[in-house]
Amino acid sequence: MSGEVLKVDDANFDADVLRSALPVLVDFGAEWCAPCKAIEPILDEVAAEYRTTLTVVRVDMDANLALAQRYAVRGMPSLLFFKDGQVQAQKVGALSKSQLRAFIEANL
Repeated sequence: MSGEVLKVDDANFDADVLRSALPVLVDFGAEWCAPCKAIEPILDEVAAEYRTTLTVVRVDMDANLALAQRYAVRGMPSLLFFKDGQVQAQKVGALSKSQLRAFIEANL
């Protein structure tokens, strides 16, 4: 794994998230969402830092509305932490890097 944030969609979500050997942090957002754009560089850094213990993925809610509905995502960005195929925790809104690290560490 290169540590970069992967893009997932309806077609590969189950394979890349639910059946992942590593815990997965899923970022639900949209291209037009300013807070989503603000958190992108932080997610990129965190993906590199945690590359051996965590997978970080992005889901474009506009293109994958069924996924957003499946997990009752209402606000953006929404960060869902999956472990063993189940949602372990969720945060809504842009986080600072330290807040994101604390969220990850609490759920790893």
